[in-house]
Amino acid sequence: MATANKALIFKKVPTDFPVVGEHLKVEDLEAIDLNQSLRPNSLLLETLYVSFDPYMRGRMRAPDVKSYSPPFTLGKAFEAGLLANVLNSTLDGYAKGDVVSGRLPVQQYSVFTRQDDSTPPPSKIDTATGPDDLRHFLGALGMPGLTAYSSLYEIGKPKKGETIFVSSAAGAVGQLVGQLAKHEGLTVLGSVGSDDKLDFITKELGFDGGWNYKTEKGSTAEILSRLTDGKGIDIFYDNVGGEQLQGALDSLNNFGRVVACGQISQYNLPADKRYPITNTFLTVSKRLSWAGFIVSDANMGPKHFKDHRENVSKWLKDGSFKAKIHETVGIENAAEAFVGMLKGDNFGKAVLKVKQ
Repeated sequence: MATANKALIFKKVPTDFPVVGEHLKVEDLEAIDLNQSLRPNSLLLETLYVSFDPYMRGRMRAPDVKSYSPPFTLGKAFEAGLLANVLNSTLDGYAKGDVVSGRLPVQQYSVFTRQDDSTPPPSKIDTATGPDDLRHFLGALGMPGLTAYSSLYEIGKPKKGETIFVSSAAGAVGQLVGQLAKHEGLTVLGSVGSDDKLDFITKELGFDGGWNYKTEKGSTAEILSRLTDGKGIDIFYDNVGGEQLQGALDSLNNFGRVVACGQISQYNLPADKRYPITNTFLTVSKRLSWAGFIVSDANMGPKHFKDHRENVSKWLKDGSFKAKIHETVGIENAAEAFVGMLKGDNFGKAVLKVKQ
């Protein structure tokens, strides 16, 4: 008997903020036979959890617009990092019951077929030695965690006694950056979008200070001056862009570093509405280092993968690291969960649990 198979479909390229039902929508695919005979080198997968991350907004574009990751295909399912259960396998090294991680279609069931070496299979998850909560493999132990780990050490170059400012500090990347910086003996400050998130970073994660950018009075530069007693910051970990980037550049000390991870405040704005940064000349006068990166770059994720996985796994198990997850339940809520992540409604790593 065939089984229903819902998917999150890319419907239309947005020019502004994506609208559920117009630009993305959950729809029924053709029903799938879970007892089908698989082609050689194939996996029949049931999706367990899906990771929703800001970079995915950049894939909602026309195919002629170039970027570092390929665009989503109109009329097809979104692709995302996800965890899936192997229901059947004809691929060597994989068996029924294995849990795998990979960038795969956001749908309830899918079939992966390895054509050649250019299509690497999803990675098997070691459920025996990993954390009890599998969702961490999409967050602290997944791409967001590796992003935080590799970029902080490779670009931020933290030194004991320095001060770092992390924007979107309660997000999937920001909460890891802040805790890593505390491990290295830095003073850690963060901006967040709610009082609950502020309590979380200061009372649970150990940030030395922070503010709710939606309610705190004053510019980012003024707030940072107050929080540092005028001493400034040495590293800015940028997840937001806009006014917070402008203020951080004003606040950075000589030879400061900017880790350009993202600018989520600007992603959904047309060009004429984006925040105009007017103080980039400070990169010269202050001798700042300012670098962007992609986690798959050879000197980033691949270089730091082993240390990241070993260290963060250990810290999660011993309780010295915390990783908050914001879970939405049900494939039918996938579109709302994705748009909510872009709005900052999530409190922690945004994850979709596919099955009710």
